[in-house]
Amino acid sequence: MRVLDDITGEIVDASVRLHMDLGPGLLESVYERLLAEILIRRGLVVERQKPVCFEYDGIRFDDGFRIDLLVENQVLVELKSVEKVAPVHSKQLLTYLRLMKLPVGLLINFGAPTLKEGLHRIVNNLDPSASSRLRVNQKKVD
Repeated sequence: MRVLDDITGEIVDASVRLHMDLGPGLLESVYERLLAEILIRRGLVVERQKPVCFEYDGIRFDDGFRIDLLVENQVLVELKSVEKVAPVHSKQLLTYLRLMKLPVGLLINFGAPTLKEGLHRIVNNLDPSASSRLRVNQKKVD
């Protein structure tokens, strides 16, 4: 099993290269497919449009929501291609992390002028990483 910071680092690196090469403005589905293929080529296990089931108050939702990418069954990646992400996007990702009991997710907006502006690391009950390469716009959403 790969270390969480290594997985996240690979995703960030691949996303930055993809954004630099193609720029902003393409459909989210284009970035999703390309990023998934790049990560697979790097030897990571990637699931696209994974349906997530959950239960609330005895009510089961068999297809409650779909996540864009799940990498190595550890990192949830939510992709956007908008001018600016809304605060609800971070909250939505945190809810997904909680329901799936995952420690970290990346909200990546390929619509931003630079990926540094469009990259947000969201944590769910995870101690801050010692790795400085991942400290780009990190947010802990409550």
